Amino acid sequence: MPYKSFMPRLSRLGPGVVLSIAATGLAFAIHAVFPAIPAMTLAVALGLLSANIPGTAVLTAGRARPGLDFAGKHLMRAGIVLLGLKVSLGDVLGLGWLSLLLITGVVLVSFVGTYGLARLLRLPGEAALLIATGFSICGASAIGAMAAVRRIKHQDTVLPVALVTLCGTLAIGVLPLLMHPLNLSAERFGAWTGASVHDVGQVVATAQTAGTSALAIAVVVKLTRVVLLAPIAATAGVHQRIIHVRRRSNGDDNEHQDSDGRFPPIVPLFVVGFLAMVALRSLDWVPGTGLEIAAAVQDILLATALFGLGSAVRVRTLIHTGGCAVLVALGSWLLIASLGLGAAWIMIR
Repeated sequence: MPYKSFMPRLSRLGPGVVLSIAATGLAFAIHAVFPAIPAMTLAVALGLLSANIPGTAVLTAGRARPGLDFAGKHLMRAGIVLLGLKVSLGDVLGLGWLSLLLITGVVLVSFVGTYGLARLLRLPGEAALLIATGFSICGASAIGAMAAVRRIKHQDTVLPVALVTLCGTLAIGVLPLLMHPLNLSAERFGAWTGASVHDVGQVVATAQTAGTSALAIAVVVKLTRVVLLAPIAATAGVHQRIIHVRRRSNGDDNEHQDSDGRFPPIVPLFVVGFLAMVALRSLDWVPGTGLEIAAAVQDILLATALFGLGSAVRVRTLIHTGGCAVLVALGSWLLIASLGLGAAWIMIR
C-alpha cells in the first residue's frame, strides 16, 4: 500500500484499534484474577460499558468507530481462521458415528427451531439467520462467518453477537447448578456442556466445574459442532448464489456483486483458511508450541473483535428494538440445552 494512502488509513483506524487492544488487555487481566469469567465475555461486557458510559460513549461512537468496526469485522475473521487449529478430525471421529449423528442433529434442529421461532416473532430474515447460526454452532465466530457469506452489514451482527454472548454467560452459572439435580455424571455433564453452550471459552468455563474428565469430552463435542461451521456456511453461500442468479436473470440484482461485477465466492477466503487449519491440525503438522501460540493469538483476536462489536451496542436502543430478539435468544438457549441434554444421555452410557 503506498505511503500516502497508508497514513490516512492508519490515522482513521488507529484510535479504535488501540482502544480495542487496550480493552482486551484489561479483559485478560480480569480473567487472570477471576478465571471463572471467560475473557471473551469480559471483552463484550467492556465494549457494552464503553458504549453506554457518557465519558466513553462519545469516543466509541465518534473518532474510534472506524477502528472498532475494523476490529469487529476483520480481526474476527482472522480469529476464525486460527480457530481451525483447535479442531482435530481424529478427535472428532473418535466420538463414534452415533455421537456424530447426535451432535449434528442437535445443531440442525436447534438451527431450524431458532430460525422458525425468530420468523414467528417477526424478526427480519437476516437477524433470524444470524441468531440461529450463533446459537446452534459456535457463537460470535459463526455469526461472523455467516454474515460474510450472506454479505450482511457489519452493524447487523452487533445484536446477535451480544445475545449469544450473554446467553452463553448465563449457561456458565446455570448449568453447573443443574448437574446434581439431573443426576449427571461428570462425563455426561461434559457432553451436555459441549453440545449446548455456544462459545469455546464458555464451554471450558462451564465444564471445568465438574473436573478434567468433563472438560475433556466437552471440548471435543464442542469442536465437533465447530466443524459444522464450514458446511453450513457453504450451504448458505450456495443458497445465496442461487438467489443472485435468479435475480440477475431478471435484471434486478446488483446489490451483492463485487466492484468488478462478479458475485462474491460461495465460501469466503477466511472459511477456506479455517478448513486449511483444521487439515494442518488433523495431520499433526503443527508442533505443540505452535498450537499454544496460535491459541493465544486467536483468543486475543476474538476478544479484540468482540470488544469492537460490543462497543456498538446502545442499551437504550437494545431495550426499544431488541425485545423480540431477546425472547428468541432465550427460547433458542432453552431449545439447544434440552436437545444437548438428551444427546448427552444417549452418548454417555
